[in-house]
Amino acid sequence: MGKLDGRVVVVTGAARGQGEQEARLFVEEGASVLVADVLDEQGRTLAKELGARARYVHLDVGREDDWAAAVEVAKEAYGKVDGLVNNAGILRFNALVDTPLDEFMRIVRVNQVGVFLGIKALAPEIEAAGGGTVVNTASYTGLTGMAYVGAYAASKHAIVGLTRVAALELAAKGIRVNAVCPGAIDTAMSNPALLAPATTEAEAGGEAEAGAGAGADAEAASAAVARFYRKLVPMGRIGRAEEVARLALFLSCDDSSYITGQPFVIDGGWLAGVRAM
Repeated sequence: MGKLDGRVVVVTGAARGQGEQEARLFVEEGASVLVADVLDEQGRTLAKELGARARYVHLDVGREDDWAAAVEVAKEAYGKVDGLVNNAGILRFNALVDTPLDEFMRIVRVNQVGVFLGIKALAPEIEAAGGGTVVNTASYTGLTGMAYVGAYAASKHAIVGLTRVAALELAAKGIRVNAVCPGAIDTAMSNPALLAPATTEAEAGGEAEAGAGAGADAEAASAAVARFYRKLVPMGRIGRAEEVARLALFLSCDDSSYITGQPFVIDGGWLAGVRAM
């Protein structure tokens, strides 16, 4: 038996990175998963690979009508929805005073508004299904500051706040709401060289390119990223997307049945403080 047998979960930004690993793990644990993203080709390929208990839907998380359509697809396919993982997010590096307003608002629209709309659209469905869970993807930077990611950090702080408010309002409806707060994870967000050359900024509905060109030497870039985090993170390495997926699974199953309203940091000890070098 799986930890999510009989559950139906919507995972946003599920075409790659953390969302992909969450979709894979949730299906392995018995759930039916709506793979939601704007990366249509990758999302359809993943859903096809995962089989009958996965369905792809195009979802721009900043569009309320897209959320309504996704809910209908999930209900038509599986009859209900009782879980949500708000994973979609984008990142840009820029000094705060140099950040254009449209860049700031784009980050807020995907990261913050996307989570809000997800909760708004899915909470009534989860309640109607008899209760369930919401897992929001915040960040290490949702609990502290980091230079040159002001818009991103602001949006992730907001997600922690939304998580706590939603947990208070939805507890009586049988819905638990928690947040995962990853540090550096080995995905395209931390290492843009992992992106396929055809990926563009307009396609960034899951995890976004973080500033380097997609045509960079992926092997060399990955090695440089590994060296950087080996020095920075107390555990001496960058995290893996599947490790975040296991935390999302914990927060989505009965193992966490008495936990709600909490941010869970998964960062190899990065937030703990400065280590002696």
